Amino acid sequence: MRAGLCAAAAVSAAGLLLSGCAAALVAAPVAAGASIMKSRPRTAEREPRAAQPAPRPGQVYTAADGQRVQVTGLTALPPPSGAPGMPAAATAGAAGAGVPAGMQYLYGSGEASALSIQAYQALWNFIRVEIGYRRDKTKINSVVLSPGSTLENPRFETCGKRPLAVVLDVDETVLLNLGYEGDTAARGNAPYDAGRWTRWEQTGADKVAAVPGAAEALAAVRREGIKVVFNSNRSAATADQTRAALEAAGLGPADLFDTLWLRGEGEQGGKDARRQQIAQRYCVVAMAGDQLGDFSDLFNAPQLSVRARRNSAGETMVSQLWGAGWFMLPNPVYGTGLKGGTDDIFPADKRWTDPQESK
Repeated sequence: MRAGLCAAAAVSAAGLLLSGCAAALVAAPVAAGASIMKSRPRTAEREPRAAQPAPRPGQVYTAADGQRVQVTGLTALPPPSGAPGMPAAATAGAAGAGVPAGMQYLYGSGEASALSIQAYQALWNFIRVEIGYRRDKTKINSVVLSPGSTLENPRFETCGKRPLAVVLDVDETVLLNLGYEGDTAARGNAPYDAGRWTRWEQTGADKVAAVPGAAEALAAVRREGIKVVFNSNRSAATADQTRAALEAAGLGPADLFDTLWLRGEGEQGGKDARRQQIAQRYCVVAMAGDQLGDFSDLFNAPQLSVRARRNSAGETMVSQLWGAGWFMLPNPVYGTGLKGGTDDIFPADKRWTDPQESK
């Protein structure tokens, strides 16, 4: 995963300033190009070499030009639509056992990886440019809505001398719950069960992975002296396990009630109360999440219809915050965004019928 992130960082104009990535990726094509352009030595001038055993699939070895190469089992590049040319084991895995489309996308696709990296690149660029170049940081406004705000009339407080911080959700924002969702898929996309999720929190710390782009972006933010704070609806009773998962994925450190805020016993699922506590301690200059509730509980007001909720994110005064203090990660697997019927989602004046079928 880290190699993929380095590649993305090299392509990006702004980049995350990842140590080692840019240099390695710039050097590799140059070295490869140079080796292609070298004239071949005459056969008579070559030193005899002892016969070497053929490399095996999966083996990593050093080639004659010094490049480290890993051998694959591919006999041909697979087409975009399928698995021909892949080894039998990979073909069997690709067939799968009914992995839901949302899981295929979020946990398996390059598209989701690219979107996640894009979001974290944007977050880092915002921190570096909009925040980093501000000489008087006491005049910066928090991106946490002040108490009494509405989505139509949002208000934000000036931070003063509070230390700067970035606040992020945990699940599917910085951590991918591969073990839990893999088990869910194996159960036929079993519905959510609170007890099973609790057991996951307690025992799944080593079955997660960092969201692409997250570890590098958070490391860059910390290098700027900005605190990284996690605000999650995971239970405070499993704080040690959550901290272990974050640190194992390269996302830590995380200290309870300082840089890790979790749902207390009997506390409801909203996050605004914890957000306000964090905002009293820190100047929150950016937030990231995979649900609208990771930015404000106002998005989840019971009276909001599906269409009204969509409009509240895109057609109110808070819409200017997306990519400029608020950063959204993709999640088509679960959450408050997955609801609505035909009438909610497809406006009557935008529906189409195939003319061929109407004859």
